[in-house]
Amino acid sequence: MKDNLFDAVIVAGGEFPTAKQPLQVLKDAPFVVCCDGAADRYIATGCVPDAIVGDGDSISAENRKKFAHLLHIISEQESNDQTKAVRHLMERGMRRIAIVGATGKREDHTIGNISLLIEYARTGCDVRSFTDHGVFIPCNGTTTHKCRKGQQVSIFSITARDLSAEGLLYPIYDFNNWWQGTLNECTGEEFTISANGEYLLFMNY
Repeated sequence: MKDNLFDAVIVAGGEFPTAKQPLQVLKDAPFVVCCDGAADRYIATGCVPDAIVGDGDSISAENRKKFAHLLHIISEQESNDQTKAVRHLMERGMRRIAIVGATGKREDHTIGNISLLIEYARTGCDVRSFTDHGVFIPCNGTTTHKCRKGQQVSIFSITARDLSAEGLLYPIYDFNNWWQGTLNECTGEEFTISANGEYLLFMNY
């Protein structure tokens, strides 16, 4: 997926992006949903989201009133605001989704937001999460990715077995711990990972 071919972009409630890549993804977004914890920061940049989704406990009273027509309050606490935003977009028929601002601040929220990418992929979303350093991509089965020579790639196995790769410097195998697939490196302009099951890629910019 090209970075500018998303149906929508979610601004999550972590650190607001500062790097060129996530900011460009956000700038190119045809539809922007802010988790309510991110709405104040996004509005402060001079932009107005198309929707604000969440339990409504983090947006300022001023913006809650001013942008009441954009608010979609979902009070249930079984899912986080990022997931509520994804569901909101899926209900609108949007499945090619980018997420920015999902990392930083609380580390437990960061891990939760990243792990949820696999859950979204299971529902049929084509989703990416852009940080200030790289992009997380949930994958299943054999996948091929464009890259540049020397670009760093990390692979986190979720349910994957029979892992192997072409176009990476170090051989991969059936990992049983998260660290084992980190800090690999591209040897050319694309790489292919073969697997049975799910895994999460992180590609450094």
